[in-house]
Amino acid sequence: MSDPMRPPVSPHQHRTTPLRPGPARPRASLRTAVVWEVLRDALDRRVKATGRESLDVLDTGGGSGNFAVPLAALGHRVTVVDPSPNALFALERRAAEAGVADRVRGVQGDAHGLFDVVERGGYDAVLCHGVLEYVDDPAEGLRNAVAALRAEGVLSLLAAGLGGAVLARALAGHFKEARQALGDPDGRWGEGDPMPRRFTAEQLTALVEGAGLTVGAVHGVRVFADLVPGVLVDTEPGTLDALLELEVAAAELPAFHSVATQLHVLGETPAAAEV
Repeated sequence: MSDPMRPPVSPHQHRTTPLRPGPARPRASLRTAVVWEVLRDALDRRVKATGRESLDVLDTGGGSGNFAVPLAALGHRVTVVDPSPNALFALERRAAEAGVADRVRGVQGDAHGLFDVVERGGYDAVLCHGVLEYVDDPAEGLRNAVAALRAEGVLSLLAAGLGGAVLARALAGHFKEARQALGDPDGRWGEGDPMPRRFTAEQLTALVEGAGLTVGAVHGVRVFADLVPGVLVDTEPGTLDALLELEVAAAELPAFHSVATQLHVLGETPAAAEV
């Protein structure tokens, strides 16, 4: 019998597979497991479609290489663009320690000046993680990321979710701040909010479609992980694995997108979506 909460799967919506080893340590993997699975599956499909074992990946705002280094370990060539020299230095060291320095390149830059430092239309996949929250014009920043894709390519977009912030403030007893975030155009709960902007799933999918891509999948990230006490996850046997499985199971259900701390959208160029 079908699950009434589970939406029908479109030809271009891809379910996650059972959890495989990802780029993070066990505790931190709660924050990245869903994104890693969706991204890895998308790259596997591009490998099969192109017939090339190694893809060219651009990681905008990739920092010290949380995704770039593990992707390079899979054999892909990764270019990281980040405005922070310190982050790029850490990236270089991390890549060297992992033995993938020959497949990771770091360049200083940002989303708005992207083509001052990288090639337009030169990448099979572009990661845009934690970028749109900080740029002055999210639509322009995303259009630049999309313009870096080849005719057949995929975009991995990760951004802060509005609902997760509202829920977190409310559960902490900060009800006025929760209400402020709910009504604020940028989803901020006050002057002390360190996040410049948050999004709903509808806003992110509209941005992706406005940039000319087909939305392949939408997932909620950190639906439960930020709400579960760390001591419970760290001390109760089997709790981490169970929580990871719960995160993956809930991630693709629209009912949970509205309370996720982050939202992940997989976008595909029209040519790639037809494959």
